[in-house]
Amino acid sequence: MTPVATTFHAPPRVGHRRSTSEPPAVRRLLIGTALVFMALFLVLPLVFVFTQAFAKGIGFYFKTLGDPNAWSAIKLTFTAAGIAVPLNCVFGVAAAWAIAKFDFPGKNILLTLIDLPFSISPVIAGLIYVLVFGANGWLGVKFPQFADWLVDHHLKIIYAAPGIILATLFVTVPFIARELIPLMQAQGRSEEEAARVLGASGWQTFWRVTVPNIKWGLIYGVILCNARAMGEFGAVSVVSGHIRGQTDTIPLHIEALYDDYNFTGAFAVASLLALLALVTLGLKSWVEYKNARLYETEIPQ
Repeated sequence: MTPVATTFHAPPRVGHRRSTSEPPAVRRLLIGTALVFMALFLVLPLVFVFTQAFAKGIGFYFKTLGDPNAWSAIKLTFTAAGIAVPLNCVFGVAAAWAIAKFDFPGKNILLTLIDLPFSISPVIAGLIYVLVFGANGWLGVKFPQFADWLVDHHLKIIYAAPGIILATLFVTVPFIARELIPLMQAQGRSEEEAARVLGASGWQTFWRVTVPNIKWGLIYGVILCNARAMGEFGAVSVVSGHIRGQTDTIPLHIEALYDDYNFTGAFAVASLLALLALVTLGLKSWVEYKNARLYETEIPQ
């Protein structure tokens, strides 16, 4: 009996990409549409910002950035981001670790609260902080001793740097936690449980097992959180009071220059914010590349 010849088709390797079956005209149309959209709504405005920023020469550009009000806005923006991002980093890691590794009552409520800044308008969030922490707000009414202590020590929350930091902290809460939660859930609990069985303490397990597994996701979340912190306008605008040289951040200073019809100055400061965005985009792409390379090396070909 003659054996029947069979053809064995090897399964495609993991990560092998197959070209789509759409006609070439359809692919060219989709690619062309995407490129035109990006050119009109992303590249062209960016080029326009930098062109207008140097419209009066490089001397005027650096003079605008060296203005005391502009320098104050730059320092306040970096200060707010420098405080809000590390605090959100601590909260994001703790919240993601608790949600992904443990079961406890109120877990779904915590997830909902983390997403709350996504569903609330930043302007409404800023108004809530004014109503709570303002001079005549809920905190001052319920705890007059605390309000008197702030007055006696010449401290302010609203219309000062602390209010801006609080508003920035609120709007950036979800970014790190939401980046880490699905990553930790996909990794499971087996490695941490194995480390504990082998005698590792909680901190040893965290630093030697959990952190190495989430480091690229954590860096990615920090980058996104920092970008939002530096570019936040709505909530910060409400709690800042728009005091030039004191409570204006970079976005608020841009608005102030534009309202004064100093268009070239506004574009000069805006170019700085755009440059920060480009640096953030570069870091984001680098982290995605490193993460993809790590994924390819871990999966057998």
